[in-house]
Amino acid sequence: MLKKSMVLIIAMVMVFSMAACASNNNASKPENGGSSNTPNNSNNGNTGENAEAPALAPEEGAKLLVWDDPAEIEYTKAVAQAFEEKYGVPVTVEGVPAPDQANELANRGPALLGADVVMFPHDKLGIAASSGLILPNDVFAEETIASNAEAAILASSFEDRLYGYPKSIETYALLYNKDLVTELPETFEELAAFAEEFTDKDARKYGLMWEAKSLYYNHMFMAPYGGYIFGNNGTDINDIGLDNAGSVEGIKYYQELSKILPVNVDDITSDVKNQLFQENKLAFNIDGPWAVGSHKGKVNFGVMPLPKLPNGKEPVTLSGVRSYYVNSYTEYPNASKLFASFATNKENALLNFEMTGILPANTEASEDPKIKEDEILSGYIEQFKHSVPMPSVPEMNSVWEPLQGAFTAVWDDGADVEQSLNNAVKTLKEKIQ
Repeated sequence: MLKKSMVLIIAMVMVFSMAACASNNNASKPENGGSSNTPNNSNNGNTGENAEAPALAPEEGAKLLVWDDPAEIEYTKAVAQAFEEKYGVPVTVEGVPAPDQANELANRGPALLGADVVMFPHDKLGIAASSGLILPNDVFAEETIASNAEAAILASSFEDRLYGYPKSIETYALLYNKDLVTELPETFEELAAFAEEFTDKDARKYGLMWEAKSLYYNHMFMAPYGGYIFGNNGTDINDIGLDNAGSVEGIKYYQELSKILPVNVDDITSDVKNQLFQENKLAFNIDGPWAVGSHKGKVNFGVMPLPKLPNGKEPVTLSGVRSYYVNSYTEYPNASKLFASFATNKENALLNFEMTGILPANTEASEDPKIKEDEILSGYIEQFKHSVPMPSVPEMNSVWEPLQGAFTAVWDDGADVEQSLNNAVKTLKEKIQ
């Protein structure tokens, strides 16, 4: 299935290339550029024969606004400065949480108030692409495909058309405080036993924490037992597996773990976990590579793949790809595409790793010894092998809230697991319809 999708994407790239070769690329302002609230869907650029150096120049007088996640804002500012030095295009960077950017673009893009270049996780791609909010990655498509992991290309594509410029790949793993942990668990049962002994709620000490309200994290319990979100590799919205027998069994085990983490799900936030981890009051912290930068220099920690569940299988985490996308309403599509490609080349991918600790999607960067030999990232790389991409269909946007309600009831109130999941899926189906 993945191979077939890649063939279709590559075929589409060839079509874009031939269309681009027939057009005359120049640095002039596009006819529709910013003069009205009409998306700029023109194909400005030429892949030519050399995919590594498309003949593309920024528009005269171009200036860009780029949104990036606040946790990576310093990196983006450094890239913006280098881009301006190379192309003469000034870039303003604003911090907007990555999960919020697609919605912000939908609200502000048509009014010409959105950023020229945005960055969000691939599960938001379907709704953004189907709504016409972003331009395809056409000029740099061949270069992007050649320099990124296959999974990153597939995750950055919608309906066999490449839109994104992959920035990072991510999943979550088990962070452990080396000053508190002397022996690493091989099973979740060992991990739970340690947590039960270590936890002292009155002293604000906890053995294990993860954001227990989120399907993103709780998927690790459901999938190894046979649960899934949508069938057919996340594309069949009529086949929902969030309340099947496997999901029910996995969430029953999840419910048992509430005994060793006596905190309501609304109180287990990223900020709470990070603070406790850095104060040596949290031994094991399930989190992603985006958290690494904030912990370095503040806590002595390592990262390992998640230990096996009671059925003997590894937890299956959800993986994501964060990519840059070009706003279809931008006044400067050429400059925007140049920036998105520039920000994700090998040099800047390595810079992002050094500044934030993220796992780059760029394969050449990921082969660099700085990353391959990194003690921290090796745990994420190993866990990534036991992950599946989040579905990117627009309907994925409707999944999160109903499941949050189910997990809250199961964890906080001890509600019946099967009934809670059934209710969540019923609500999900109504939202999709």
